[in-house]
Amino acid sequence: MSESIPTRPPVGRYGREPRERRWPAWAIPAAVIAVVAVPVGVWTGIGVLRDPVQWSTVGFSVTGDDNTDITLDVTRGAGVTVACAVHALNVAYAEVGVRDIVVEPSADRTVRVREPIPTAELATAAEVTSCWVVDPDAAP
Repeated sequence: MSESIPTRPPVGRYGREPRERRWPAWAIPAAVIAVVAVPVGVWTGIGVLRDPVQWSTVGFSVTGDDNTDITLDVTRGAGVTVACAVHALNVAYAEVGVRDIVVEPSADRTVRVREPIPTAELATAAEVTSCWVVDPDAAP
């Protein structure tokens, strides 16, 4: 007969028993989130950097029942002509005015533009919905 050989030394012979190492309960979900979040963040960042036009609404002022002024910052390459669609909204968020604003080329990458939006009734908000590069070779 064969005698069984223990796979571990007798308890206490070589000091304390090693403890089994375990990952904290939060480590695996955090790793999964990181694996998903990092590529999404990189993809979003690359998309923003590739976008030839970036804009932000700085503010607006209602100057009357038939007019609202909008102020926006537009960032694009120097010497590039850009058009932006701006909308004026009433208290029920219905569109009461719309206009395309052309931002002429300049040496500055970012320019601040203030333009009026004609409105059909009193507006309570104004926003930029999109901006795009205008092809200089396109016929008007």
